[in-house]
Amino acid sequence: MRRPKWFMTGNGATGWRAGIAVLGALCAVIVALSGADAKADVEEGDSLKLPEIMVTLDGEAVTSVAQWRQTRRDEILDLFRTHVYGRSPDAPVEMSYKTFEEDPHALGGKALRRQVALTLSTEAGEARIDVLLYLPAAAEEPVPVFLLLNFGGNHTVHSDSAIALPRGWVQPRVSPPEEYRGARQDVHCVELIIERGYGVATAYCGDIDPDYRHGFTHGVHQLFDVPEERPGDAWGAVAAWAWGLSRILDYLETEKAVDSSRVAVLGHSRLGKAALWAGAEDERFSVVISNNSGCTGAALARRPVGESVAAINRSFPHWFADNYKAYSDREDELPVDQHMLIALIAPRPAYVGSASEDRWADPEGEFLAAVHAAPAYELYGLKGLSTTEMPDVNTPIQEGHIGYHLRAGRHDVTEYDWERYMDFAEKHWK
Repeated sequence: MRRPKWFMTGNGATGWRAGIAVLGALCAVIVALSGADAKADVEEGDSLKLPEIMVTLDGEAVTSVAQWRQTRRDEILDLFRTHVYGRSPDAPVEMSYKTFEEDPHALGGKALRRQVALTLSTEAGEARIDVLLYLPAAAEEPVPVFLLLNFGGNHTVHSDSAIALPRGWVQPRVSPPEEYRGARQDVHCVELIIERGYGVATAYCGDIDPDYRHGFTHGVHQLFDVPEERPGDAWGAVAAWAWGLSRILDYLETEKAVDSSRVAVLGHSRLGKAALWAGAEDERFSVVISNNSGCTGAALARRPVGESVAAINRSFPHWFADNYKAYSDREDELPVDQHMLIALIAPRPAYVGSASEDRWADPEGEFLAAVHAAPAYELYGLKGLSTTEMPDVNTPIQEGHIGYHLRAGRHDVTEYDWERYMDFAEKHWK
């Protein structure tokens, strides 16, 4: 049973409505309305009549990697662009990178901290994305990096007083922003990542696209869009955030201290949706990680559990293409589902993290999407998810090229999640 229309908390509504300081508290109300201990398995996914991954639009079975890459993968990408996320711009953009602050002895000498302004320019104007980069100070070789967007500004990811404050729009209740310095450092685990020998790069999602209904006249949208001429498949905020992640990767490819062949893109909640879409569109990301991304992220749309397509379109109409609204309460008519999104990441490793109390994000639906993405990996001779039965809490599955865990707790990113993501990435980066 779907949640009542008035229930708009959790995966769908934390963020700009509540602000970064109360994000975790609001997520605590996401409880198991039904079936908290339910086990999902592959048979349940089969009963949903999911769209076939390995059948082309012409009805041909896909039996080779060449056929997948030459035909079916592009078909699926185009279906997602047309019906769900919208089309990112093909128009040229000029980019420049300028370091505006650097300290080779940050975090008590553990890290090199670098802050870089990425300026994106078109004939319509400019947009700036501030990137915060931490790298292990003792590294003698280029290091792999975890790249993610943050919700409240770079200053929220660590209490480091040198981190610049946001320059433009900030989430409501996160103003003045200085009060929230380090407010989410428990989520970003910067020092833990550095201790494991990896770097971390982050940027504020509001630099790329402010998370409210502004008519697509701010952020990177202003560089390309004519609001009154937006077609039904024009990109929304999620696609803009994904596009911004790729532009940050462009920058990381210029950093000699970064091993740009080993950049993992990661996102939580709505930014987990963006991370998945970024990983699907941009094959330079070597590992793709979704944390509690839920509806139109990792969770199957066809399961009548947690947040629905209707609910997400009603609460956040700016996140997706206008065409997606046609599938509100009509998920069975979608020509795609989220197992196909994970399949687009093949043969690169993909990881889905769920939380036991995050029923709004439908952990079972996230697991089943990971299960049913396996055919794309098997085409490459790789193992997808190594089981078809949902695991117990805190029992990660990491044997294949698709990983999954169900963490105890609520809608959040924890040290447990980070340890599992680094374990998985490390396995595939060796």
